[in-house]
Amino acid sequence: MLPANLSGGLRGRDKKGDKIEFKGIGTLMALIVQKFGGTSVGSTDKIKNVAERVLRQQRQGHQMVVVLSAMSGQTDKLLGMAADMQAMPDPREMDMLLSTGEQVTIALFAMAVKAAGSDAISLLGDQVHIHTDAMHTKARIKEIDTELVHKHLDAGKVVVIAGFQGVDDDGDITTLGRGGSDTTAVALAAALKADACEIFTDVEGVYTTDPNICAQARKINMITYDEMLELASLGAKVLEIRSVGLAKRYKVPLHVRSTFSENEGTWVVEEEKIMESMLVSGITYNKNEARITITKVPDQPGIASKIFQPISDAGILVDMIIQNTRQGHMTDMTFTVMRTDYARTMEMVQKIAEDIEAESVTGDESIVKVSIVGVGMRNHSGIASTMFRIMSGEGINIMMISTSEIKVSCVIEEKYTELAVRALHSAFELDKENPPRVEQQ
Repeated sequence: MLPANLSGGLRGRDKKGDKIEFKGIGTLMALIVQKFGGTSVGSTDKIKNVAERVLRQQRQGHQMVVVLSAMSGQTDKLLGMAADMQAMPDPREMDMLLSTGEQVTIALFAMAVKAAGSDAISLLGDQVHIHTDAMHTKARIKEIDTELVHKHLDAGKVVVIAGFQGVDDDGDITTLGRGGSDTTAVALAAALKADACEIFTDVEGVYTTDPNICAQARKINMITYDEMLELASLGAKVLEIRSVGLAKRYKVPLHVRSTFSENEGTWVVEEEKIMESMLVSGITYNKNEARITITKVPDQPGIASKIFQPISDAGILVDMIIQNTRQGHMTDMTFTVMRTDYARTMEMVQKIAEDIEAESVTGDESIVKVSIVGVGMRNHSGIASTMFRIMSGEGINIMMISTSEIKVSCVIEEKYTELAVRALHSAFELDKENPPRVEQQ
């Protein structure tokens, strides 16, 4: 397993345990893991620029581990080749194929470092001993052997590691699925007890909402693991949710920043490291949603299991569920699934409805889930009612509601997405330089 006794945080932090504001890496010598995605290393010129960026930090005395994705477009090209060979490509062979993309990038990067007068070594997932389970195309990391990485770091080298891949107990190459390079970087940072893990993307950091639909969106300087987990699960695409979960578990400070800028990005850290949190930190939306309703379901013990067990067995994720009671021991059951699973789910539910003698099944793909997220909600009432009031004022009907300790989600018609996001962003004053905040206790 990954080490469970990681100290997290930064070397040189307050040893008294006093609450201090998180300030980033600072000038202390640090072990830093940096991950660069496909857009950042999409050409040889971009790889050279990234190599120089990494070397600037190494020259300041930091030990550098770099995790790279395949060059942009390379994975799609490999997927196309696989489809030409086999209608449903064998998962093991698919992993063998897809893992080659990162091998190209890390080798070119190491060459760029050497050409700049420094030393580097490129390593594949199996060489670093990133041990995973045997679930090809969506493997999970079990443990990492850090001895080889430390050996090369102590020799003064930049260690360049292929993201997205590992090796199972049989010695077969595995890949980690969508967002796997983020997961590789955070897992390495945890295992190496790194001072920080920096995720470089094509955006400046985490924003209060999608800047593409709200020009007033602002970059968040610091956000908690819990808030980032909620944002990632609710549609924000900056970080992959598994990587955030790992970072939280092992207290790895995450820094999300742009490859194409020197500006500070967004730090994702423990809640106690933030002096104040925004009442609402962010607003996000997810259009990959579909709603299904089964009407006049017999209100009997075991009915819910008969509906949802086959859906679960098919690997389909059910999100929100609402049950409305009718007269005559009947009920209506409404739930949401990913839009990509809608057709398959409808086909299954039609058969289930016949078996349980429900009246009818209807569905709707033209919906969106809009959510507000913030740890400040824990100790403040009225957040949900404000959200509902804003929606009502804009003439937006709320179809479904889901809440947790730090988020409220509403399902609405998709055509109102931009209107809802902008109205909520303004209502919670996220467009202001100093929105409402709450001091951490």
